[in-house]
Amino acid sequence: MAKTPNDVFRRVREVEWDMSRLQAAAFIRESGQSLGIPVECGPRTITTWEDGTVARPNPDYCQLLFKLTGRTATELGFAPPGRRPRTPRNSQAAAQTRPPQQLDRRAVFGAAGALLLTATAPATEGPGRIGAAQLRAIHEAEQVLYAADREHGSADLDHKARQALAAAHTWIGRGTYGHDTGRRLHSATGALSVAAGWLALDGGHTGDARTRYTEAVTSARLADDPRLEAHAFGCLSLLAHATGRPREAVAAAQVAQRAVATEGSPRWLSLLAMREARGWALQRDRSQTESALVRAHHHYAAGPRDADPPWLEFYVPAELAGLESLCRSDLGQHGRAGHGAEQAVMLFGTGHARNRALYTADIALHRLRGPSPDLDAATEAALNALGHLRSIRSARLERSLQQVALQLATHPGPTTHDALDAYRTALPATGSST
Repeated sequence: MAKTPNDVFRRVREVEWDMSRLQAAAFIRESGQSLGIPVECGPRTITTWEDGTVARPNPDYCQLLFKLTGRTATELGFAPPGRRPRTPRNSQAAAQTRPPQQLDRRAVFGAAGALLLTATAPATEGPGRIGAAQLRAIHEAEQVLYAADREHGSADLDHKARQALAAAHTWIGRGTYGHDTGRRLHSATGALSVAAGWLALDGGHTGDARTRYTEAVTSARLADDPRLEAHAFGCLSLLAHATGRPREAVAAAQVAQRAVATEGSPRWLSLLAMREARGWALQRDRSQTESALVRAHHHYAAGPRDADPPWLEFYVPAELAGLESLCRSDLGQHGRAGHGAEQAVMLFGTGHARNRALYTADIALHRLRGPSPDLDAATEAALNALGHLRSIRSARLERSLQQVALQLATHPGPTTHDALDAYRTALPATGSST
């Protein structure tokens, strides 16, 4: 079978990255280490990709290349999924079968530090030529913000996000770059704006979140990046949930679904259908909610794809169950909501600490709001949720716990006494109000 050279990836390496094969291999290795996807890429690996000996890299490389370029392996000129790549019989090829590892946040912080530290000092001179290093720094900053938020909460991250965005906007406004680099710079900055918007939303700063999401839409249009625009509209739907605008939540989710329909990512469509379902549930439209939930589960069952964006990694089965539980609660189905939140916490295991803590607090709320409150289950969940405050700092978690305390206070007695005391000890500033 004749080999088909991959001229698309070769152009990325030679023109966009401006690197030799040796430099590109080192760049991929170092990026993989910082992003928690260790690979043993060498110049020979690059050669086998470009001359067509390897028609498609293994999934680790596909994921890593997507993080570095914003393009799927197919868009980079490799064979579509399903075609078995021919792999050279050498140690580098064997290394490609290594299973993925968990993200090492310390390593990512070190890699992203260039951007975050640069942003702390005022720019007295123009930033000069913008290239792969600056683009990589923006992508790494986005990744570290998501990773730190997922495990420890959003508190203390908003300032870092502002610094990173300030640096990126300085590079856009004062740097020197060509058309292709400019497009990718706008796209990377827009993705960083989305991450910053999430941190603002989680912290309760909804005005800042709207500003950052709107900036992301602008960046997407300047970059001609429909994926980024769809991501921003999906986040605007989430913001509308939080600010009591359910019709806007439905409309934004539907706009995003139309944009994503041809992107080849069923999981992304599932998340957007779930966002739409929440909008309908907030309007107490049970029929439309159920229809959107069915679509969300149908798309999710189709499984992951190479086209799934990296930020979507949070959308695990536990999150699917947890998001549905919120819809059930909005519809007044507190029993089903409680079971869904319990399923989410169980499925999370020891990962995704921030979301696990939030759904633990939700269990307490659901058990208190039903027609026959289960005080034992509610207080147990409340104490478990309070225990997460030792490692997680999230304004959203604190607000949820305040709601739990207010509900517990309506059921005075020995069953709820310990939980209320623990709450007042953990959060004395707000605990006194109950």
